[in-house]
Amino acid sequence: MIEESELVLNKDGSVYHLHLRPEQVAKNIIVAGDPARIAVISSFFDKIEHKVQNREFITHTGWFNGESVTALCTGIGTDNIDIVLNELDALFNIDLKRREVKEDHTSLNIVRIGTSGSLQADIPEDSFVASEWGLGLDNLMHYYRVSKTPDSDDVLQHFCQHANLGGTPIRPYLFKASEKLFIQLSKGMFTGITATAPGFYGPQGRILRLQPAFERINEKLNSFKYNNLRITNFEMETSALYGLSSLLGHNACTVCSIVANRFTRRFSKNYQLKMKELIELTLQRLTAQG
Repeated sequence: MIEESELVLNKDGSVYHLHLRPEQVAKNIIVAGDPARIAVISSFFDKIEHKVQNREFITHTGWFNGESVTALCTGIGTDNIDIVLNELDALFNIDLKRREVKEDHTSLNIVRIGTSGSLQADIPEDSFVASEWGLGLDNLMHYYRVSKTPDSDDVLQHFCQHANLGGTPIRPYLFKASEKLFIQLSKGMFTGITATAPGFYGPQGRILRLQPAFERINEKLNSFKYNNLRITNFEMETSALYGLSSLLGHNACTVCSIVANRFTRRFSKNYQLKMKELIELTLQRLTAQG
């Protein structure tokens, strides 16, 4: 039995932060960092059945193409992904009344739709990137027991050597997207490794009034290559999404619209329009039969 202090529930039986009950969430879930993006996603639904909001966590559940779909705002950052993934998993895989883990596991399809900055000159603004891997420059997954895999360890070792991280507090980690969702969503998109930063300014090499401790981070990310892999873009949630989904037995994939290119110094003139295009494309591919 899971104690009340560990799995906190509200008086109506909903999970603490998301304020959701199991019947209010679909197995196909689209997550986004921007609260305003949830209404844009659900505007494509044929029907909306549930709308729930608590703090920055906004949820719309409805139907698209004959399939039940949830759109959920996570807010920004891997710390919020930790809350969202654990509470979503609890809704399906823990009996909330008995406070016991269920014997039968339910696997969710979780797709992150986000905006991102390109780390390659040939990946222009307004293009789409599907993340085959999530490279964590944050520290979230170091708080969980993780089984090592040869593929990710090999790539990670080469990256740490390339970036010369010895003597720095940065301990990267690496997780792969769900092969099923990646194949389903990535056709016609740029693909590669997405780097997840724990902030928008210093952690992504931006200089305003403070000097970053990790100098030339963008150049080191840009120049990394291992076999056919390269680091395509920067954002702030994918590493945690992939890591927690992998440990919890869920399918996860991130697709991003590039709003800025960090090397050509160009920014999208109308990223909202491209985001709508990406949302509709993702909904079509996520709910496609067969």
